[in-house]
Amino acid sequence: MAFRTEQEAFWAGGFGDDYMSRNQGEKLITSNVVLFGNILRSAPGVRSVVELGCNIGLNLQALNRIDPEIALRGYEINANAAQKARDLGIADIHQQTILETLPDEGRHDLAFTKGVLIHIHPDELPRVYDNLFALSRRYILVCEYYNPSPVTVTYRGNADRLFKRDFAGELMDRFGLRLVDYGFTYRRDNYFPQDDSTWFLLEKPL
Repeated sequence: MAFRTEQEAFWAGGFGDDYMSRNQGEKLITSNVVLFGNILRSAPGVRSVVELGCNIGLNLQALNRIDPEIALRGYEINANAAQKARDLGIADIHQQTILETLPDEGRHDLAFTKGVLIHIHPDELPRVYDNLFALSRRYILVCEYYNPSPVTVTYRGNADRLFKRDFAGELMDRFGLRLVDYGFTYRRDNYFPQDDSTWFLLEKPL
C-alpha cells in the first residue's frame, strides 16, 4: 500500500501495533456503548454505519451490542488491527488508507470517526471530509479533540502526529451540514471514562 503522508506510515507500522495493544478491553467497549447510546438518541433510524479508522473494532463492537441488526463497515490502515476487527465477525472490514476515495458512496445512514481526524495531516483533511460526506446517506459524526483554532501537539514524544482543530465546524462550512447535537467525554468520568474529546453529530441537507 502506497502512502501519501508520514502519518499514514506511522499508524500502519509499529506505532499502530503498539496502540492496538494498549487500547483494548471490556471497560473501553462498555464506555463506548454508553457514548454511542447517547449519540444515537439524536439520530433516529440509523440502520447502517461506516467507521473511518476503526482499529480493532472497539466502537463497532459497542454499536453491535446496542443493536446487532445495524449493518457495520470499517476502514483501517493497520493490517494487524484490521484483521482483529475482521475476526470479530460483526462488520465488513477493509484495510485501506482513508485518504483515498472510498467506495459505497451514500450507502450508510451514519459515517463517523473517533480519535482519527486528529492524526491526519491537516493538508489531507479535505480528502477525509469528502469521504465522510460521500459515504453518509444522512448523518456524520466526529468525536475528536477540539480546539477553536488549529494547533499541533507532541504525541507520545512524536512531533506532527496529533493535530487539534474545529473539525465539525470545517465539515459544516464545507458541506452546509446542520448541527444536530454535541457533547463532551471526560477521562475522569466515574463509571464510563473516555478521552477528553468532544463529539458532534451533523446532518446532511435535505
